[in-house]
Amino acid sequence: MPIKIITDSGCDLPLDYIEKYDISVIHLPVHFGHEPMPEGAGAEEFYAKMRDFKELPTTASPSPMVFLEAFKQVEEGTDIMVISMSSNISSTYQAAMIAKEMYEDEGYPNAIEVIDTKSFSAGLSVVLAHAGKWSQSYTCLQDLKEKVVQQSEEVSAHFTLDTLENVIKGGRLSRLSGAVASVLNIKLLLKISDEGTVEVVEKTRGIPKALNQLLARLEEKEHDYERAVIAIVHSNCEKLALEMKARILERHPFKEVVFSCMGPVMGTYAGEGGIGVAF
Repeated sequence: MPIKIITDSGCDLPLDYIEKYDISVIHLPVHFGHEPMPEGAGAEEFYAKMRDFKELPTTASPSPMVFLEAFKQVEEGTDIMVISMSSNISSTYQAAMIAKEMYEDEGYPNAIEVIDTKSFSAGLSVVLAHAGKWSQSYTCLQDLKEKVVQQSEEVSAHFTLDTLENVIKGGRLSRLSGAVASVLNIKLLLKISDEGTVEVVEKTRGIPKALNQLLARLEEKEHDYERAVIAIVHSNCEKLALEMKARILERHPFKEVVFSCMGPVMGTYAGEGGIGVAF
């Protein structure tokens, strides 16, 4: 039986992957004050608006009804897999679970599995890149679920930000953990923890050293460069991200690189100048 993949806009998956694997993306609402950011707005428009806006944009989880409508649009005879961002930074996973129950209660026949990846942004992109590829050949929803869950548990995701103002204001990093960054140009190397939260790994002086620490994390795993996927995301600093990509590939020749700009959801918390790597 064919399998349809649905995810959310916390993934930062590039459009070419979305189109190639026919992945549906449920958008999390982003507001500047009372004004909603249009779903189709580009990254350039978002970052320009955030730069000029005095307050931090706000994000919200999608309603279960949005997921339910997406489920109903999947043709009969196609199973559904929802691959969600971490339930420990968003209630999107819970919304999808509620929608699954509603869908089943209404008697729709397609089977649904909802996976909490305990990841987001670059980490979630890696999981989706694999899942999209596997969905082309897998016909058993449970078999695919096992593969995706295993990949979710194995992915490593690290990032560094030029400023911690947004991630602290947004509650994704404690003020205590981030306070040191305001002194002496200290930058933090952060990672997505096993629980799907933001965790401080290293403190460095300046972005160049932080990026070196980011590169060093790639040495902690053995890589199958032919089959593995690496994701590189940036928050409106493409030139720096491309330089980082070149440095990575010089030492680690991954055959598949997912390269993208953080969208409004992750960009809200990262602020401009952030780089993330997942593998």
